[in-house]
Amino acid sequence: MRDILRSGKSYDYVIAVCDEASAERCPVVPGGGQRLHWGFPDPSQFTGIHAERLEETRNVRNAIAAKVANWCEELSGVCNAAC
Repeated sequence: MRDILRSGKSYDYVIAVCDEASAERCPVVPGGGQRLHWGFPDPSQFTGIHAERLEETRNVRNAIAAKVANWCEELSGVCNAAC
C-alpha cells in the first residue's frame, strides 16, 4: 500500500475485496476514482484441515477472477457503446 501512495498515481477505479465484516477496515486509496466493494470471504479466517482451507481459498480466487472478467466485459461494452 505504501508503494501505491508513494507513486502518486491516480486510478479510475479502486476495488476492495474485503469481506462484509471487514469492510470498514478496507484501506482507502487517496486519489482513487470510483470505489467498488466486492465482498469475498477472507481466506485467513478459514478453518479446517489444510486441504479444506486450500479448497476454500481456491474457490475465492476463482470467484474473484470471474468477477473481474465479468466487470471487464461490462466496461468493454460501455466503452464500445460510448466510443
